[in-house]
Amino acid sequence: PLGGSGLCPLPAGPGLRPPPLLIVPLLPQLEQRGRLQRLVAKDVQPPDPARIRVLRGHQLPVTCLVISPDDRFIFSASKDGSLIKWEVDSGKRLCVVPGGKKGTEERHMGHASQVLCMAISSDGKYLATGDRNKLIMIWDAATCKRLHIFTGHRDAVSGLSFRKGTHQLYSASHDRCVKVWDVAENAYVETLFGHQDIISGLDSLSRECCVTAGGRDGTVRLWKIPEESQLVFSGHQGSIDCIQLINEEHMVSGADDGSVALWGLTKKKPLVLARQAHGEQGTQGLQQPCWISAVAALRNSDLLATGSHSGSVKLWKCGEGFRKLEHLLDIPLVGFVNSLKFSAAGDFLVAGIGQEHRLGRWWRIKEAKNSICIIPLKQKTTASSPESPGSS
Repeated sequence: PLGGSGLCPLPAGPGLRPPPLLIVPLLPQLEQRGRLQRLVAKDVQPPDPARIRVLRGHQLPVTCLVISPDDRFIFSASKDGSLIKWEVDSGKRLCVVPGGKKGTEERHMGHASQVLCMAISSDGKYLATGDRNKLIMIWDAATCKRLHIFTGHRDAVSGLSFRKGTHQLYSASHDRCVKVWDVAENAYVETLFGHQDIISGLDSLSRECCVTAGGRDGTVRLWKIPEESQLVFSGHQGSIDCIQLINEEHMVSGADDGSVALWGLTKKKPLVLARQAHGEQGTQGLQQPCWISAVAALRNSDLLATGSHSGSVKLWKCGEGFRKLEHLLDIPLVGFVNSLKFSAAGDFLVAGIGQEHRLGRWWRIKEAKNSICIIPLKQKTTASSPESPGSS
């Protein structure tokens, strides 16, 4: 039987050194079950505001971003239709694909409408972007050359995610559907139905399933692709606008009622619901909770980030069994936080900022800058272990 560490030493022969511990086969299994948790939140220190880097390049609000798997590059997109590839170390723009005028998709290499979502494959080969004009574009991430356009959605494409370890792509749309694509073969696979309102966010990991945020239908859904079945979760009162998997068994979502929810995939109700996570806005008697516009999880860890238009990004620690959510610290940022992503190593957080919310123009924050913010995450130095390759 395995010891408490989950490692199994083999017996040593007479006069022989004991063989090394067999760690490798067990780690993927633990990760698959959501059991491998890097406890990093307790070591995160407030970042020095002077070390937060602001990258400017988009004319209109930044709506989405991804970090390359090796943490060297950031890809971002905007309501102006442009795509930019940035180098993390230097902050330089390596590649810019400008947005085009409406109706020029055939002649123009890039998007001719607002880009709402993007995803990068886990091998860093393909980048996928989705726009308000129902199109999904596939790009070579190294050269920023457009490879293919998928059509099929009947409304804005609002969520994209590659299944980890594959080139299978999941897309979600305001047409209430989830579609599955094979990017390597440029092929459409299938469509899944179930949501009663626009889908506003989507995420996936290694398993052949994805999770979606269903806007005003008030549900989060787990789609099991091979079985063509879905699990329905409910707990938010408002429009559920953003979602991310923390590991294979848990996820976090945010809604415009100001709440952040932690979910276990075996329970239909939230394990934790933090109401008014970013406080309230408005004059006395007319206060409204600040909408949660972005959530991010450092994969397989206890560290989360949430964004709103409240003037700060908040970092949170997930308690044992994901049954507690503890506020750690605030990082001051002005504007709508439309996208948040942790680097794979957990040493920085990237925020996509806009003067407006990524899905609409309800109001503007004039003093905000449409930009990318790279926030360094200092950690108390701890002895690194196999479970925490991201310790720094």
